[in-house]
Amino acid sequence: MSTPSSAAGEVSPDVIMIERALTRATYLSGRARQHERLMALSGLPLDRAAVAVLRQLAESEPLRLGELAARLSVEASHVTRQVQHLERVGYASRVPDPDDRRAQQVRLTSAGEEAFARVREASARGIQVALADWSPEELRQLASLVHRMVDDFIGRAEAEL
Repeated sequence: MSTPSSAAGEVSPDVIMIERALTRATYLSGRARQHERLMALSGLPLDRAAVAVLRQLAESEPLRLGELAARLSVEASHVTRQVQHLERVGYASRVPDPDDRRAQQVRLTSAGEEAFARVREASARGIQVALADWSPEELRQLASLVHRMVDDFIGRAEAEL
């Protein structure tokens, strides 16, 4: 039986450092205290799951519930509850699917778009403060490399399906 490192060669020390950094960043960004701070800065009383749905809809709406669940890698029932909550607070609504009038898609309302803009602005400000000592070139380089990395991760995940 081969181990992942022996099957594909030894893992580069740089890749190990990247994995460690991603793990730390994921932990820090996913902490409840960080989310509470983000909500306080944005002035919104949403839980983390609702913010994830709000973000996904803002970046790719409108979507069917099943597609939304797939993009978030969660069960459809979880997304249904979050969408119902976003509908109750006026941030989302259901509209007929133009490709199948029997189906529905979820879209953000103008209030939902405004709420997401507030979340994104609060989040971006926090990142800007943390990276205040970085040069504009370093920021451009980081943004480019992070996008490339995420695109490669998505491509790999899709190829494994």
